[in-house]
Amino acid sequence: MKKLILSAMLLGIFFAPEVTMAQTETSGRETVYRATAAVENALVHTKLKVGFDFDKEHVHGEEWLTAAPHFYATNTLELDAKGMLIHEVALEKKNKKTPLKFNYTQEKLTIQLDKEYQKDEQYTVYIKYTARPSEVKQIGSAAITDAKGLYFINAQGKDPNKPTQIWTQGETESSSAWFPTIDKPNQKTTQEIYITVPDKYITLSNGLLKNSSKTGNNLRTDYWVMDKKHAPYLFFIGVGEYAVVRDRWKNIAVDYYVEKEYEPYAKQIFGMTPEMLDFFSNKLNYPYPWQKYAQITARDYVSGAMENTTAVLHSDMAQQKPDQLKDENRWEDVIAHELFHHWFGDLVTTESWSNLTINESFANYSEYLWNEYKYGKDLADYGLMRANQGYFLNPENISKDLVRFNYHSREDMFDAVSYNKGGAILHMLRNYLGDKAFFASLTSFLKVNEYGTAEAHQLRLAMEKVSGKDLNWFFNQWFFGSGHPTLSYTSSFDPIKKAVTLSIHQSQNQYFQFPLVIDFIENGKAQRHKVWVDAKAKNDFVLPSSKNPEVINVNADGVLLSEIKEQLTPAQATAMYQASKDFLSRYRAIKAVEKMPENDTATQLLVRALKDSNFRIRVMALNALDLSQPAVAKRAISEVEQKLNDDKTLVVAAALSALAKTKNAKYASVFEKNVSSPLSFATKAAGLEGLVQVAPEKVEKIIGTIDLENASENIITSLLPVIINNKVEKQLSAIASTVAFYPFIKFQDPKLGALAEKGFHWMMTTDNSKAIDHLTKILGQVKGQLGGNPQAKMMILNMLKEGVQKKMETLKQNPNSISLQYQVEQLNKTITSYQ
Repeated sequence: MKKLILSAMLLGIFFAPEVTMAQTETSGRETVYRATAAVENALVHTKLKVGFDFDKEHVHGEEWLTAAPHFYATNTLELDAKGMLIHEVALEKKNKKTPLKFNYTQEKLTIQLDKEYQKDEQYTVYIKYTARPSEVKQIGSAAITDAKGLYFINAQGKDPNKPTQIWTQGETESSSAWFPTIDKPNQKTTQEIYITVPDKYITLSNGLLKNSSKTGNNLRTDYWVMDKKHAPYLFFIGVGEYAVVRDRWKNIAVDYYVEKEYEPYAKQIFGMTPEMLDFFSNKLNYPYPWQKYAQITARDYVSGAMENTTAVLHSDMAQQKPDQLKDENRWEDVIAHELFHHWFGDLVTTESWSNLTINESFANYSEYLWNEYKYGKDLADYGLMRANQGYFLNPENISKDLVRFNYHSREDMFDAVSYNKGGAILHMLRNYLGDKAFFASLTSFLKVNEYGTAEAHQLRLAMEKVSGKDLNWFFNQWFFGSGHPTLSYTSSFDPIKKAVTLSIHQSQNQYFQFPLVIDFIENGKAQRHKVWVDAKAKNDFVLPSSKNPEVINVNADGVLLSEIKEQLTPAQATAMYQASKDFLSRYRAIKAVEKMPENDTATQLLVRALKDSNFRIRVMALNALDLSQPAVAKRAISEVEQKLNDDKTLVVAAALSALAKTKNAKYASVFEKNVSSPLSFATKAAGLEGLVQVAPEKVEKIIGTIDLENASENIITSLLPVIINNKVEKQLSAIASTVAFYPFIKFQDPKLGALAEKGFHWMMTTDNSKAIDHLTKILGQVKGQLGGNPQAKMMILNMLKEGVQKKMETLKQNPNSISLQYQVEQLNKTITSYQ
């Protein structure tokens, strides 16, 4: 699972405790202890036949479920079955059905078997049912915003701007909303599914398509078979009008299912998948273990992406046009993430949600591995740094163990601890063990636990067996503990002994032990030292040095997950930048001076950084240069102009944004040239931003011809007055995520908030279903992150109610508009979810 990450702007507006959900997953020892699910009956095989009622949004299903007692004899089978109608339950033996007694409570289906079955004695139960996803009561979270299991998208065709689709989302325990099962991650089963759909639709499921046959009435039944066992939450069905673009890796089919509009670009989006398959198979010394690899996109998806075995589901955010892909494939990390899950998560699955690190920490770290291989360590380190920032952003993360049995809701495990921090921990472990031992350990772990489940302890044992090192200390503080080191340092130089006494201070509550890399910057060069920090408040080290260092760079290689309290002067930052090869050190140096616009030394450093080998740092430096300041412009403007020819379009766009701050009309032709260029979305949007400053009359004429839905927050903010005051209908969707939060924006920027409110009222008095889709989608994502903040929820609720009132007034003027009826329905659904 790759969760959606809200924008920095929205996270800056509010951050509250995560949503809670009542559960009864206790052991009896403590009310908050989340015990691993007991295995009384073990799933063996699941056979399904499903068809769909698009009008009622129901699934008509038949199931043949084969199971057996795990150890103790039993005469009952308890299944998870949420929001269903159960029509028939029978024992199937030699093609003969014998009715069985059962009890159903809308959540659990308890079946009285025909006798007491012994350990490993198999039986097959037949169940005829109707699944009603809209009747499912469980709720989602910040990571997975809904939990209905199966979703009908535009089932009745009310929205002309949206395709009709069906897709499933099983994680965490939502597959049981569309077929009865034992919905726990420590269950594994093979499967076969017959899917009957209107003939115009294609289908996708796990495993291989064995047969497809017409069944009359313009219907078709597709027969999919998965002959390797996997967890129920990984079962998948996708239905819709898709283009299927074929690819291969060795003898394995690699397919991309996209909306037909994106068929020409599918290989630009997903085309690195075969190379990823090759890289990960070799890196893990364990070839990709499944029959095929398919990826499909979905409208209105409730998260970012999902690793359903052999049938990965992506948000429609994955779909991009050539001008966007020219800048960067924003979905490439997600593609790598979901693929790596097919080893960590699908092949070896977390024993319980408490051990989600087995799934998500590895998938998170795979993004680093791919970027390191494909683009180099420097750019991989940038991604790691960004992930670490995401973890540091929420103070609540500090109190959470990576492996934890006291979560409120199992959905809450899908957070920046399981993902971001877990990936950083694996990076530290790799650096401590060395590459050979680390990856050999992963190979051993996979082979020992393949097609089964595992916990963090089994990972530790695999690494200890391969490396010969005791790792209890590491796992106890990083996997089974919380927090991270917060470091500061003091030093003194002894000119006679030619040594520096360096004291490393830890200020967090629980002290850590760890290896630490320290650079002394002297005469433009870095002298590297490696020390071991013990778990205490202060560690003293005496290290050789020919002189008092100009700068002491703690965690110089950026490996340790830590926060460092330091204040670098512009001169120190310059010395660190010039002497450092590691990305994080250069980044910290630029970060130290980016808010010193009037300091000449700081400006010189930012100008120097415009030639950094890492284009992310070039962008960072351009964003920090305020060319509206005369002194800065005098020092930097010629170098910024040179960046208009950078080989990275994102750098060119940042240079255009920097020049826009000058408000100098001489750049009007440069801005206009980039606006008309078809090659880069980023430079086009930045050109518009520049024209707003020097030739706003030109913007009014062309803004309705450009797609801004993926523009940055800064660019949207700069264009907001033009869009709203001129009521540029085409851009309503682009500004939806800004106008959705006008009550909050008003607190930070009253003028901008008032403008956003004006945009919201305009959105509610016009017929634009696409804009309402964007609005309700972003508010659905935010709902989980608001957690227990009643004030924030009430502000959004009042805003939505006001919106419905205005939309109803618009509907009265055009009562036969199906589109307006749909929009009111979507707004009311969002209101219900907030109540």
